[in-house]
Amino acid sequence: MGELFQPTHLLVLGIIIFVLFGAKRLPELGKGLGEGLKGFKEGIKGVTEPTPPPPTPPVQQYAPPAQPTPPQQVAQPAQPVEQAK
Repeated sequence: MGELFQPTHLLVLGIIIFVLFGAKRLPELGKGLGEGLKGFKEGIKGVTEPTPPPPTPPVQQYAPPAQPTPPQQVAQPAQPVEQAK
């Protein structure tokens, strides 16, 4: 496996890539590859750092359902009693 990346092999690979993509597209490919590696590194860095736990929602107190109240009798005003004379 160590024989794969000899200088002559890398030179041949470079020439093949240059012929396939041309001089105009090589800077674009390099820029795209660099941005991809930068994003990959940031993604790996984000995975290794612990993320803070999400905020816990406020606890709602349980209120039992309201019981229907029986209708109350409304006190009627007393009628004046006429006194006999």
